[in-house]
Amino acid sequence: MQIHVEDIHALTEFQRNAKAHLARVNRTGRPEVLTVNGKAEAVLLGRRSYEQVLEALEELGTLKAIRRGISEMEGGQTLDAATAHQRLREL
Repeated sequence: MQIHVEDIHALTEFQRNAKAHLARVNRTGRPEVLTVNGKAEAVLLGRRSYEQVLEALEELGTLKAIRRGISEMEGGQTLDAATAHQRLREL
């Protein structure tokens, strides 16, 4: 995702016109970068964009877990079902 120059604003400008900034990020779906003394300090996302980020992170976590499982399986770090059930019963 690219940040457009028009989506970079000073924090003080955001504080003066918060409702307008919120309306813009929700309307466009693009994040705004908020700066302090010319340096990026925060990113403002609309609700839908934030939900998309959360969904993407959840999917990434799932993919990492699947890859880890495949790697463990390929490395012989697995148990047969009977052994796994027995260990669970012992807990």
